[in-house]
Amino acid sequence: MKTQVAIIGAGPSGLLLGQLLHNAGIQTLILERQAANYVKGRIRAGVLEQGMVDLLREAGVSRRMDVEGLVHDGFELVLNGQLSHIDLKALTGGQSVMVYGQTEVTRDLMTARADAGGVTLYEARNVQPHDMKTDRPWLTFEYQGERVRLGCDYIAGCDGFHGVARQSIPAQSLKVFERVYPFGWLGILADTPPVHPELVYAKHPRGFALCSMRSPTRSRYYLQVPVQEPLDEWSDERFWDELKSRLPGELAQRLVTGPSIEKSIAPLRSFVVEPMQYGRLFLLGDAAHIVPPTGAKGLNLAASDVSTLYRILLKVYREGRVDLLEKYSAICLRRVWKAERFSWWMTSMLHEFPEADGFSQRIAESELAYFIHSEAGRKTIAENYVGLPYEAIE
Repeated sequence: MKTQVAIIGAGPSGLLLGQLLHNAGIQTLILERQAANYVKGRIRAGVLEQGMVDLLREAGVSRRMDVEGLVHDGFELVLNGQLSHIDLKALTGGQSVMVYGQTEVTRDLMTARADAGGVTLYEARNVQPHDMKTDRPWLTFEYQGERVRLGCDYIAGCDGFHGVARQSIPAQSLKVFERVYPFGWLGILADTPPVHPELVYAKHPRGFALCSMRSPTRSRYYLQVPVQEPLDEWSDERFWDELKSRLPGELAQRLVTGPSIEKSIAPLRSFVVEPMQYGRLFLLGDAAHIVPPTGAKGLNLAASDVSTLYRILLKVYREGRVDLLEKYSAICLRRVWKAERFSWWMTSMLHEFPEADGFSQRIAESELAYFIHSEAGRKTIAENYVGLPYEAIE
């Protein structure tokens, strides 16, 4: 088998890259370890930066998002029981974010790829890249009981933190930066109306809380819990009671509770590898970097990686600009580290750290109060939240 760009992973980054390249007449083949229904069922983030919204529109997969997605012009920060509005639109010159679940993005991309005749091989096992440092890389994998060899020009590793793409790069060729946080997010999904029209990020002595949503009738809520907290100790009733205790009274009274349709605990970490490429293998999304979900940057960083690689490959195939290939990592990492900083800052400001002394706690409260009550501080929060601009490929 042969293709121009082999993509490992059929999550949103792999599918989006595949759709953009397919529309540009560049042949792709996507290999995915899991079954299609498993990929469709993964519940993830749901806040899209303006840059990702524009990229989905460019890929021609925005029809349902533009109808069902919720445009948010701001969000709320809670400190000492008081809500403070961050007016994204006013502070950034008209930019906003879109609330539209990653699950829905994935479904839209899967449908678009099938309609376009793009090839995705689900349940492709034991994928392994070879000769990545040459101009003729190739992959081997097992599919429907047969061993297959796939020749290609380039390999895009969109297979997540635990995927084979990064693991195929010699360890001595990568530098790893990591911070693991001593808490996780206990999240539930419920078919209840959101407690507030916009997202609410709450700092509380009992721990952080987030009120989010997927639609006007489906809510997503999170609580900070110890990283080793047993999930089975959290009944729905206990969750709702704890959430109410961390919200301002006016919100707690309005909260509509109901049975959870999904419940899980996600650990928090910051993680970056440098460089994000090895020869003709390029790492995208979680394969190269992880951010705490506090700043809503994970999926959006993957989209900016996709945009960068897509625009580089366009110039490679159309203009012969192979010199741009070696710039991929540096371009991506400039934006990655800025998003890592913002996610780290939001996490540090809003969460309770078990090892923090009284001085550190007061400093964090004072810093957050300064940013909330300063127009310059609110503008800094807003421009990072809506997403920094993508770097031009020249």
